[in-house]
Amino acid sequence: MLTLYFSGTGNTRYIATNFAKKMNHEAYSIEEDLDFVSLITSHETIAFCYPIYTSDVPYIMKRFVNTHRHLLQNKSLIIFCTQLFFSGDGARVFTDLLKDITYSVIYAEHINMPNNICNFRILPLAKEKRIGRYLNHAESKLIKICENIEQSIIILRGFNPVSKWLGWFTQRAYFPKIEAKAMKDVRINAQCNLCGTCTRVCPMDNLAIENNQISQSGACTLCYRCVNLCPQKAITVLIHSKVKKQYRYWV
Repeated sequence: MLTLYFSGTGNTRYIATNFAKKMNHEAYSIEEDLDFVSLITSHETIAFCYPIYTSDVPYIMKRFVNTHRHLLQNKSLIIFCTQLFFSGDGARVFTDLLKDITYSVIYAEHINMPNNICNFRILPLAKEKRIGRYLNHAESKLIKICENIEQSIIILRGFNPVSKWLGWFTQRAYFPKIEAKAMKDVRINAQCNLCGTCTRVCPMDNLAIENNQISQSGACTLCYRCVNLCPQKAITVLIHSKVKKQYRYWV
């Protein structure tokens, strides 16, 4: 078994690495400089973990899967998505990327994790005690997931028609247009001191220092990593309210 994941600010990495540890195999970030062709080819069962963005797969994970899709032919897949509250069919939507190949999904689950959108005033960041409750619940869920997989119990969270409809109607129907605009709209305010943190941590190499300012290539994956790690709180993505507090639990 092999686990591959993308994690913007650490939540999904926690799930992926803990799942892999419990199941006695390795977990790798899709950002790593690895021979993924050999890794995928040499494993029959592959777990994919990603944060769900309004019931859709992050752009960076879509790009990875599109590049390696042919290698997933006849593979057994496990799909985990991390979410704040609800995503409808957050795990099922991953299979929309695999329409032209044969595969089997042997397990799919949604796992609630703390909010990392640090400047969304309606949903403020959780305090450490509440984050601990999220992690305790996630740990209990992972234990049950591993027991089910070892006993060949199949659970496909989000694969029923109602979940698919809810994912589409409540979120995915409108998010692609918002995403397409937001990917090109990373905003840097006057507090920026060109320290270069954002250019180093961006998983898409979307940001660069050019002509004494931050430039962008229009490929933001909306992971909020730069927003949460900017020392000057000078960056906003998707939501452009002022950043007062950052999600740095995993830093």
